[in-house]
Amino acid sequence: MLKGYTIIPNVFTPAEIAAMAAAIDQADTSGSECRRTGQLFAIRQFLKVIPSAQPLIFAPTLLHLLNQTFGPGYFVVKSIYFDKPPGSNWFVAWHQDLTISVDRKLPFPGFGPWTVKGDQFAVQPPLSILQNIYTLRIHLDDTDETNGALRVLPGSHLRGIERYSPTIPAPTEETCRVPSGGVMIMRPLLQHASSRSTSGMRRRVIHIEFSNAQLPVGLSWVERAMIS
Repeated sequence: MLKGYTIIPNVFTPAEIAAMAAAIDQADTSGSECRRTGQLFAIRQFLKVIPSAQPLIFAPTLLHLLNQTFGPGYFVVKSIYFDKPPGSNWFVAWHQDLTISVDRKLPFPGFGPWTVKGDQFAVQPPLSILQNIYTLRIHLDDTDETNGALRVLPGSHLRGIERYSPTIPAPTEETCRVPSGGVMIMRPLLQHASSRSTSGMRRRVIHIEFSNAQLPVGLSWVERAMIS
């Protein structure tokens, strides 16, 4: 992935996508991991909150794709569900995903700053760990520029950690149009943004991060789970 991302359509069938959506709709989302407003519905630790989604997601077709793309030894380290509902008009500015979720706060060199989101510790780790992570985005809806598709700066993940400014010359941005049932795999260091929705169409995405990096002794990935 020289560009820092790739899009693969038709990974899941319409029936499989409908089953994932039904699992989400039928789940208890009253806990602290869930956030619902007029502009957003999000679930942190998605695979733990909705365990019935796991066998639907990690079907043979996806497992084969992950093994081909990542190589051996990768495991889940973070999972989030996003629902950008009809009429939502929020946007996300250019950024990189620079934090990981861990089980506690410990003073390790190269780890910081620290934040707490809900009851979960998040920290920016050393660059080598961020470079090791892959993000998988499963699209439950057709996604394009009218309902908040990601915009990316191809190749920007190769520049390490940076603060993007529109005044700095950058590669031509690309819009990541992904059909329902398709997936996008990206590097978290890839500069990305999303625009306001103008079509009134939903944009539901299951976001899962993977790594095979070992953290310092005493610190653990809070969502670590093997895939099989």
